[in-house]
Amino acid sequence: MHLMIDFNQGLHLGEALQRCHAIDDLGLDWIEEPIVYDNYRGYTQLAAELATPIQIGENFYGPRDLLRALDCKACDYVMPDFMRIGGVTGWLRAAAIAGTAGVPMSTHLYPEVAAHVMRVTETAHWLEWQDWADPILQKPFEIRDGRLHVPAIAGSGLQWNEDAVAAYRCNL
Repeated sequence: MHLMIDFNQGLHLGEALQRCHAIDDLGLDWIEEPIVYDNYRGYTQLAAELATPIQIGENFYGPRDLLRALDCKACDYVMPDFMRIGGVTGWLRAAAIAGTAGVPMSTHLYPEVAAHVMRVTETAHWLEWQDWADPILQKPFEIRDGRLHVPAIAGSGLQWNEDAVAAYRCNL
């Protein structure tokens, strides 16, 4: 079993130092975003002081933010969000940077698309999975034996269940 913790940027640096040091010997896979996303100095301090890896990146606004974080040694792992990193193109650019640096890269949300780009991400680490789209997909992606199985459908593998989409439609 793997256990990670996400503070969701809820701590100031002093709290983060105290709390993260208190849990540093628990064998966590990583500590995710304990402080505000753009406090690279704080993240650099946390990453230097803790044995537990620091994961950041869901608020990288483009690949250059990822590069800046890596240049600062602000984290051990990165997990860009498709909406903020620049879609598939931004992801691929960010993945090239992370790959060059040898930094493990995980996904944040949008798992149906993320599953595809992780296959071409040199330092692919974790696929963050949510089944939120399942109710409106014709054939939801399936998890078997701890692995995601992408349907053998052309393109992204996503086909909408039009009846379900209509049932959930909200006309304002």
